[in-house]
Amino acid sequence: MLILGIETSCDETGLALYDSERGLLAHTLYSQIGLHAQYGGVVPELASRDHVRKTLPLLRQIFQQAGLNPTAVEGVAYTRGPGLIGALLVGAAIGRSLAWSWRVPAIGVHHMEGHLLAPMLEPEPPAFPFVALLVSGGHSLLVEVGGIGKYRILGESVDDAAGEAFDKTAKLLGLPYPGGPALAKLAERGDPRRFTFPRPMIDRPGCDFSFSGLKTAAINAWRLLEPTPENRADIARAFEEAVVETLAIKSRRALKATRLKRLVVAGGVGANRRLRDRLRELTAELGGQVFYPRLEFCTDNGAMIAYAGWRRLAAGQGQDTVIDVMPRWPLDSLLAVD
Repeated sequence: MLILGIETSCDETGLALYDSERGLLAHTLYSQIGLHAQYGGVVPELASRDHVRKTLPLLRQIFQQAGLNPTAVEGVAYTRGPGLIGALLVGAAIGRSLAWSWRVPAIGVHHMEGHLLAPMLEPEPPAFPFVALLVSGGHSLLVEVGGIGKYRILGESVDDAAGEAFDKTAKLLGLPYPGGPALAKLAERGDPRRFTFPRPMIDRPGCDFSFSGLKTAAINAWRLLEPTPENRADIARAFEEAVVETLAIKSRRALKATRLKRLVVAGGVGANRRLRDRLRELTAELGGQVFYPRLEFCTDNGAMIAYAGWRRLAAGQGQDTVIDVMPRWPLDSLLAVD
């Protein structure tokens, strides 16, 4: 079954062609970083307009890459939510229109389910069940995954998500947009022993996250210092260490609570090198294993949407011909795929 995947939930336009027998045939991604950099963050209206401009040219590009005619497509998957409503509507309108014109089924995919299943695109995918740590700019979740659609939320953000805290702290440190990767790069030059910031909510039971207080601690420390490169790097290092350690502590709790040995890490923050090293150590200590998507599939992309859409379309879960999106959409409300 050949599936076209369309991702337009925020500031990246991703398209992909996934074949259930041959795997990923083509994918491409356009980032709007240059468009939003002058504003220091994503401007929703500009993001929507850019998706309109870029989606169809990228569509032609992936068919050329794969050497296929659009008539070969047997299903269309697009991101239905969560995300920016205008950006989601662009992908939904284009996806539904293409499916209608090609007379094939279409399905709206949950953005976080796409991230959760992204490691399934790798040569050695994880087997169910496992614990998933989903960390991105808008979401921080720990999920017990029994199968596709069989999700139990173990912990989630009560305020800022990890990626959001990275971006906001980076901005206040004067780093360019996007802030998260810039802060992580700067932290490589920092002294890990100079500052120690709090590990939020580790003194409470459970697996929920809170990063707003950590962000405030970093900024308060920064405001007492001279704005030198060394001070900026040391603050960045201490902040990153606190986030990484907090995520590791909560992941350990989730694995022990579920008695599972496999941990899947996905989302943009999942590309952080220190987080990967720490979680690799953690799972090794517990006699388990950690799985990641390749770096290009940690951020938003069409390949994960195409794969998730294929699994649901193959199970007969196509939807009525209607253009609707869900800017807020609980992951544990999805139907299970047997």
